[in-house]
Amino acid sequence: MEEVFVLKVRIRFRKYGRMKFIGHLDIMRYFQKAIRMSGIDVCYSEGFRPHQMMSFAAPLGVGLTSDGEYLDLEVHTSRSSQASIDALNAVMPEGMEITGYVQLADHEKTAMSVVCAADYEIWYQQEAKVPEKMQDFAELNGLLQKFFREPAQVLVTKKTKKSEKIIDVKPLVYDFRILEPQERFLFHPAFYLDVCTGSVDNVKPELVLEAFFGFAQVEYDPYALQVHRKDVYYMDADGKRKTLLQAGVEIP
Repeated sequence: MEEVFVLKVRIRFRKYGRMKFIGHLDIMRYFQKAIRMSGIDVCYSEGFRPHQMMSFAAPLGVGLTSDGEYLDLEVHTSRSSQASIDALNAVMPEGMEITGYVQLADHEKTAMSVVCAADYEIWYQQEAKVPEKMQDFAELNGLLQKFFREPAQVLVTKKTKKSEKIIDVKPLVYDFRILEPQERFLFHPAFYLDVCTGSVDNVKPELVLEAFFGFAQVEYDPYALQVHRKDVYYMDADGKRKTLLQAGVEIP
């Protein structure tokens, strides 16, 4: 039997603008079409209903934007990284942009299985009414000190479809900071959260922020806030944290 040559590649993309309202399943279906239209030599599974050998890492929720979304592909052959990026961007809609394309070593695990963390910036949207307490950078820092930095535990209620439980998020939140006002935050303070992300332990930044708002005695309106994922990370063999794109090398 003739040996089939397979390459593993990892793609990073941005999601912004109106595309933030498109759910993960529709994003996945679109990428299947985009990969065909761009001429990527993708591998298909065997069987009665072949499908593209594709997997996504830590799918993004509806309404969130991101600079660090990832999918892994298996391909038979590949053009250079830049040529592949250009071909995919030529068929991307407004609000989606391919920003990385690397080859993975054969032994590399899928992005979905190695994700350990993701970081986020959260700020008030332009049309939102910003509570007075959320406009004071110094006061917010003081509240954060009492809510997160000083206590040994930070207990929050995590709700699921079937139940709810109280968990300590302190070990699952690697960093929580107030960001100084700047133009891209519409000149209001913003929030930075670096949280555990994965199939075993996972905490959403919105859950932590809602608990902080409750501590600050401020109404939490999720529709007033824009949650933006900066990137997604894994731990390499030396225990160093890297972006998922750093697991591969560019194709010349």
